[in-house]
Amino acid sequence: MSEIQFDDQVDITDVVCPVTFVKAKVALEELDDGEILAVRMNDGEPVQNVPRSIKEEGHQILKLLDNEDGTYTLFVKKVEE
Repeated sequence: MSEIQFDDQVDITDVVCPVTFVKAKVALEELDDGEILAVRMNDGEPVQNVPRSIKEEGHQILKLLDNEDGTYTLFVKKVEE
C-alpha cells in the first residue's frame, strides 16, 4: 500500500472513458484546495487519458501506483484555479 495520505478516494474501474474523467473530476470538485484524491482506475485507456485530463485542469499529479492487479491508483492534489 502507498505511504501517501489522501483525503478521499474514487473507484472508476467500473466505467469507461469519458465517464472515467468525469467521475474523477466530480470527486475532485468536492475536495478543498490542497486535499488529495486517490483515483483507482483500470490499466489502458484510463491510465493514458485521466492523468492528462486532470493535469489540463490544473491539478497536480503526485503519483501513479501500479496495484499489480490490472488497476492503478492515481494520487492527485487539488489546485484551485
